[in-house]
Amino acid sequence: MSTIELEGRRLRLTNLEKVLWPEARRTKAWLIEYYTRIAPVLLPHLEKRPLTMRRFPDGIDGVSWHQNECRGEPEWFHVLETPGKGGRLLRFCVVDDLASLVWVANQGTVELHPFQWSVDAPRRPTTLVFDLDPGPPAGLAECARVAVLLRDLLEELGLTSLPKASGSLGLHLHVPLGTPHDGEHVKLFARAVAEALAQEHPDAVIAEVDKSRRAGKVFLDWLQNDPTRQTVAPYSLRGLTWPTVAAPVSWDEVERADTLTFLGEDVLERVEREGDLFETVLTLEQQLPEL
Repeated sequence: MSTIELEGRRLRLTNLEKVLWPEARRTKAWLIEYYTRIAPVLLPHLEKRPLTMRRFPDGIDGVSWHQNECRGEPEWFHVLETPGKGGRLLRFCVVDDLASLVWVANQGTVELHPFQWSVDAPRRPTTLVFDLDPGPPAGLAECARVAVLLRDLLEELGLTSLPKASGSLGLHLHVPLGTPHDGEHVKLFARAVAEALAQEHPDAVIAEVDKSRRAGKVFLDWLQNDPTRQTVAPYSLRGLTWPTVAAPVSWDEVERADTLTFLGEDVLERVEREGDLFETVLTLEQQLPEL
């Protein structure tokens, strides 16, 4: 166990030698170091946003779960208390600063999944997101081609979008809105766009939830825009065999269908070289067209 001080907060770090990624030989100490180093570009995408944490306390080969309820947090930690279904009080962790990020990582949290809305305007998203999910044998190359088609359609509607490698099988497209929007309108708009692209490219794109029909196609998951859903944060690690990252990418990379899988070390180098490719998500204000 080690005790450190960050931003005036005392934190106890435990089991730093525990191996979380056996094949990659990455430990809990490496996890905390990664999140500490990536914090300058990660934290702005987490600030004021309730969080679902995917925890792997015994490593990625052990038991894992998505944890919505904030438990055992220090007295200084930001917690959002908000009513859920049936009036049950929900308590979400909110990671606003480095000390909070390190505390969450010390709980064995590998993946960070924020909502698209902030504590200032609950359930009113400031970003629209599409999750491009390939149905085998389709893969990342097919996702890249569909992402370009989706980008072009959104541009015809006057909307700018930014791509992110999911760190897993597919890609995410984020459409910054800037100001809080009606959650139902955002969800219905995303569905309409997904269905329009699927109708135009039926051999490559599907907008239906039915998994039995996805083989060889890319599912445009518009359901991610339900205010109760979360999407993995840019720069979050993933709980896979190797410590891949949900990494913002450029449209040039997507168009070339370059390697769209990045490890933590790769992303640290990319950020040092290129800065935050997702900065526009935090600043651009756009208005969705009426349906």
